Amino acid sequence: MIIATKGRRIRRAAAVAVTTGAVLATGALTAAPAQAVTAPTITAKGGYLMNSATGATLFTKSADTKRLTASTTKIMTAKVVLSQTNLNLDTKVTIRKEVSDYIVSKGASSARLIVGDKVTVRQLLYGMMLPSGCDAAMSLADKFGTGTTVKARTANFIGKMNTMAKSLGMTNTHFDSFDGISNGSNYSTPRDLTKLARSAMKSTTFKAVVKTKSYTAKTITKTGATRTMAAWNNTNALLGWNGTLGIKTGSGTEAKYCLVFAATLNGEQVMGAVLTSSSEANRTADVKKLITYGYARI
Repeated sequence: MIIATKGRRIRRAAAVAVTTGAVLATGALTAAPAQAVTAPTITAKGGYLMNSATGATLFTKSADTKRLTASTTKIMTAKVVLSQTNLNLDTKVTIRKEVSDYIVSKGASSARLIVGDKVTVRQLLYGMMLPSGCDAAMSLADKFGTGTTVKARTANFIGKMNTMAKSLGMTNTHFDSFDGISNGSNYSTPRDLTKLARSAMKSTTFKAVVKTKSYTAKTITKTGATRTMAAWNNTNALLGWNGTLGIKTGSGTEAKYCLVFAATLNGEQVMGAVLTSSSEANRTADVKKLITYGYARI
């Protein structure tokens, strides 16, 4: 009796094992719940991460504290430009001397645009978002602002940036520049910048620009000749890492190191921002942690 019982138990166990294996092979058995994922520690003073498909928050660290945004401001400049009615990306813009004077006076990052050259709006977007050209940003603000002088037009454009921020629900944001060189009142938060990024990434043009690693523009000189510019390389070294699609770096003496980012891998979509990282290396490490964590959470 004991042997028979053992035999039945062994046969029953084997049958259960076979059945279980078959169910697992077909995927019909519900997997055990995953262990809770530990939130990362980041060195940046502010950080935010969302599931960009749903908008759900995945991580926060002082996410609503106002901070300097440096060149991540240029995301809004691009957003305003791309929101213009009947926008023609092939419209040519002549680079003004005021733009060159501004770059020199501020010691600003530049796409090395040349006064008198005609550059398309599309090219200016690449020049602004890849090498972080403040000259490209100013040329766009001058083109799409309203007024009789460069100063008036760029001020009007900054007003449009703030109007757009309000429409996107960026309640802790204010812009006083088109490029992030603050005049005393240019700030945002990790959460607000992520809201902006989510909206901007709905534009196929914006998405194509920010994921580009290198771009060579051909501009038209004063004499009508074609000038092939030196390649504009993207300042975002994370492009392509673990599905990273962009979006914009920023750095400054007071702002330190910032990055607004988006990444997609195996259908999982995350987006976020870090502000005031102490170094470029720490900024990169922080974002890698957040992207990895976001995928695990989703």
